[in-house]
Amino acid sequence: QVQLVESGGGLVQAGGSLRISCVASAPSSAPSFRRYVMGWFRQAAGQEREFVAAIGRTSSTYYSDRVKGRFTISRDNAKSTVYLQMNSLKPEDTAVYYCAADQSIILSDYRQYTAYDYWGQGTQVTVSS
Repeated sequence: QVQLVESGGGLVQAGGSLRISCVASAPSSAPSFRRYVMGWFRQAAGQEREFVAAIGRTSSTYYSDRVKGRFTISRDNAKSTVYLQMNSLKPEDTAVYYCAADQSIILSDYRQYTAYDYWGQGTQVTVSS
């Protein structure tokens, strides 16, 4: 069982930046963190959860069109941590951001939240206008 804990959310003005983090922990018998595809999703009030970004086992990255060029996902396997650097934030980026992990996901499913087995509790990001 993988546990994911997000941190770093908060209130920021439009145009500002924020970096959120997600630390993974698992029993020693579990696969190494580097074996997991890591994703970030977000859910605004009253809306469905949407894909934000994903990073593969070889650190290949994937972004939604809404954040491409503004957000950067990265991972530090030594720290079992994935980051989401968010720049040029907009009020429409306001949401709860969730970290997700999966060991067996395939490339074509990276954007599907139903494909991930493990989820964090979420961290709130609020962008004021």
